[in-house]
Amino acid sequence: MTDFTATLPRKRIGAGLLMTDLTGRALLVEPVYKPDWELPRGVVEADESPRDTAIREIGEELGLAVSPGRLLVVDWVPPREGRTEGLMLLFDGGSSTRRRPARSGCHPMSCAAGPGATDSKPSNTSLHSPLGA
Repeated sequence: MTDFTATLPRKRIGAGLLMTDLTGRALLVEPVYKPDWELPRGVVEADESPRDTAIREIGEELGLAVSPGRLLVVDWVPPREGRTEGLMLLFDGGSSTRRRPARSGCHPMSCAAGPGATDSKPSNTSLHSPLGA
């Protein structure tokens, strides 16, 4: 018998965390492979849950051990040139006074000068106040 689900469309999925300090400022990272600051996140790999992705990515990129809370947001990311559509899941990362990376480096994909580059530099991290605050 053929697995019907194997014939269904597939979507990219990403997962990340919203982590804040005690004043409500959100932790953002500045990836070196694109110009914008963003919440720490990454791509869900095959046979990996979105929650496990968030844990893995924060550990790899920032050296933080986290235990994600509840799911806060599910967002559809429309297709664009060179990218298929996808879903982004954002989990509650909680509030803490310690939100700086535990180590100076980060995952090569986040720090490299570009795809395939071998040199890396520490990523920038920053705490930003919510819009309008």
